[in-house]
Amino acid sequence: MKRQQAEARGRAAEREAEEWLAGQGWTILDRRRKTKAGEIDIVARQPGLVAFIEVKWRGQAAELPFAIDEYRLRRVAAAAAMVGHEYAADGEDMRIDVILLAPGCPPDHITNAWQP
Repeated sequence: MKRQQAEARGRAAEREAEEWLAGQGWTILDRRRKTKAGEIDIVARQPGLVAFIEVKWRGQAAELPFAIDEYRLRRVAAAAAMVGHEYAADGEDMRIDVILLAPGCPPDHITNAWQP
């Protein structure tokens, strides 16, 4: 039951992140893109840029700094490397972003979170 609740909360957080991104002028290109390397929560575009975004939700803001780690970012980066050509047009930049969410807090959008 806990796993199902976590899955539902994660999907709700992804929808919240999508709505926030759209309000910031981003176009959502894809959701929950699965690859052999892992899953990308959101693929979004602004002019000249495609972002592969990992979304993390925690029940308390104090937990947010521990929500993302190098292992998870490496998996998103590997997945983005596999499918990036499907989303980015010639000359568009690509990057890995993170959006952290917690009740009562505005979204924390960490840009260019992975730099190998």
